[in-house]
Amino acid sequence: MTLTLASMQFSPRLIVGFSRDRTTQWTLGIFLGTFSYCMAALPAAHEVPRPFAPVVTVLGAMILALTCVGLLLFFIHHISQAISASHIVDRIAEETEGVIDDLMPWPYHKDPSVVGAPLGPGQNDVTVLSIQSGYIRFIDTKRVVSVAKHNRVSIRVLRRVGHFIPAGVPLMIVSKGNRLTPEGRDELLAAIDIGPTRTLQQDVEFGVLQIVDIALRAISPAVNDPTTAINCIDQLSRILIRFASREPPDNLLYDPPGIVRASVEWMHFERLLVSAFEQIRLYSRSDIAVSLRLLRAFNDIAVSTPDLKFRRVLAEHGARTVADCMDNFDEENLKELRARQTTLESFTAVLQPAE
Repeated sequence: MTLTLASMQFSPRLIVGFSRDRTTQWTLGIFLGTFSYCMAALPAAHEVPRPFAPVVTVLGAMILALTCVGLLLFFIHHISQAISASHIVDRIAEETEGVIDDLMPWPYHKDPSVVGAPLGPGQNDVTVLSIQSGYIRFIDTKRVVSVAKHNRVSIRVLRRVGHFIPAGVPLMIVSKGNRLTPEGRDELLAAIDIGPTRTLQQDVEFGVLQIVDIALRAISPAVNDPTTAINCIDQLSRILIRFASREPPDNLLYDPPGIVRASVEWMHFERLLVSAFEQIRLYSRSDIAVSLRLLRAFNDIAVSTPDLKFRRVLAEHGARTVADCMDNFDEENLKELRARQTTLESFTAVLQPAE
């Protein structure tokens, strides 16, 4: 019933998170263990050939029963906190930050000279088709590079983590594909994990979308809970700040240095920003509190990143937020919105070189 309530009120995507909760797992495990212990101990009590009462066994069952009662009280307290919106959103944000730390471990260092474009079409290209339908959940880049090096080819992965790929649709393009052996093709397909649902293994956008789902339900007319939506925006800004502060994964993978073995597309800042705030902006155009918090989030992200390109993108999103509100609020409310927009736009001039 708790899972049903949480999935209906927030998002069905959250059920996986509840099943991974350690307290829930321990509670279910101890309850099932106690039941199994009692069932196994029941035959020890008998009257033939002579009466026997397993005192120690019964004492153990009583201790386990008292443990279950205490654990049940703790579980009720835990689950009452676990299904609160603020706790759920904070947990998702923390898990998403962990994915960012694993995928992007290095601090941001802008160096345009080392940014490479994805591999383009070439001669003797061979297409590798997906053999199953599902979402790309994990790409083993080391394995892809190893197969490419062993077969002396270059590989271009056509879809990034989080994208849906139907069976029979091109998944990779292999240059000089006549060198690729059938075993190598099987190795390439095994290097990409495809499943029916998205996960947080390498998919930063999936964590963002879970929070966006909660925010959209909160600001819908049926729920009308702007406080939860504001909490979601705060946590989304936290994720974007962490993402913008890290060096993105390399699109081009080399082995040895100077020889491109694979081209893999990853999530970039502009796309993640759209996924995080675009739908919320469209739904919040009639809510002044949510719109103001959106502009504050843009300001917070702009302050934390030194990249002028990122700041300009944030300023564009702020301008669209204010433009959406022009027909819905009076001049007094618009004055505060414009003030935050002016502050946001001022960040785009901080790093501009003098003419």
